[in-house]
Amino acid sequence: QVQLVESGGGLVQAGASLRLSCAASGLTFSSYAMGWFRQAPGKEREFVTAIRRRNDGTSYADSVKGRFAISRDNAKNTVYLQMNSLKPEDTALYFCAASRTWLGNPNYWGQGTQVTVSS
Repeated sequence: QVQLVESGGGLVQAGASLRLSCAASGLTFSSYAMGWFRQAPGKEREFVTAIRRRNDGTSYADSVKGRFAISRDNAKNTVYLQMNSLKPEDTALYFCAASRTWLGNPNYWGQGTQVTVSS
């Protein structure tokens, strides 16, 4: 079955950086656009960023533009999220997702990795 396993979350101070990884299995990775979403306590899950199948296009939420960068390695079936200049408002559970269509509803979700940014 399809598995998306996130890693790399943690507790950091404001201004620090983190790199999240999401390892995919059970699907043809290069056939899926990949994305990251997040959900803060008491809030709905929100889109963070996405990357096209062949690494030839990205999209970012305004709140993370210029600070976060998504990338993928199709040979390793892995997608990454480099997060720089972290702010307390970035605190959330971060989910990896796979979509058959660009910016469409994800077909598969990971379990999430917690990112906590202290002020």
